[in-house]
Amino acid sequence: MTIRAALFDFSGTLFRLEHPELASNADLMRALTAPVGIADDMDPELVDAWYRRDLDPDVHRWVHVRVLNDSNVANAEGLYDQLIDAESWQPYPDTEAALAHLTDVPVAVVSNIGWDIRPVFERFGLTHLVDEFVLSYEEGVIKPDPKIFTTACERLGVDPRDAVMVGDSEEADGGAEAIGCAFRLVNPVPTSDRPTALLDVARTIPV
Repeated sequence: MTIRAALFDFSGTLFRLEHPELASNADLMRALTAPVGIADDMDPELVDAWYRRDLDPDVHRWVHVRVLNDSNVANAEGLYDQLIDAESWQPYPDTEAALAHLTDVPVAVVSNIGWDIRPVFERFGLTHLVDEFVLSYEEGVIKPDPKIFTTACERLGVDPRDAVMVGDSEEADGGAEAIGCAFRLVNPVPTSDRPTALLDVARTIPV
């Protein structure tokens, strides 16, 4: 089987949110970056907004600031602004090498996200390695809904059965399998703990 396109998740796959205020709070870090599910002990009145956060930037801001406040984080508004700033995100050591390894096929970044991640790629000079950004808040649909993967494949001009999705969540990113895409899983550990896993995966993709 030859793969004719590659889809990549953003957070926990190509990049990771690494901010000093979250480094010692693993539970909060997971709550803020998990692609599916809800934060532990979340106020019930926030649950609906939490599930919709990646569809609307205003909801994304509001509910994240509430979660930060409920976690007793000082200056939650200011911290939120930092967390969606390109400078708070770091690429995995092999992100550029993995994307460059696949330059013979078109690449899309498919992300459940409530803000524009393109500046993150621009900051690290990686934009030229991505052909399409398919972001939930722009598309009105979130993973694992098959529609978002279908949209990505259509924009890359490939049949889903000829594409592979690479991500850190079997539940969210693995939803691509519903339309016939292959799926590869990576572990969303700190960037220093995952030096070559993404490149290793890229090298298994027959292009």
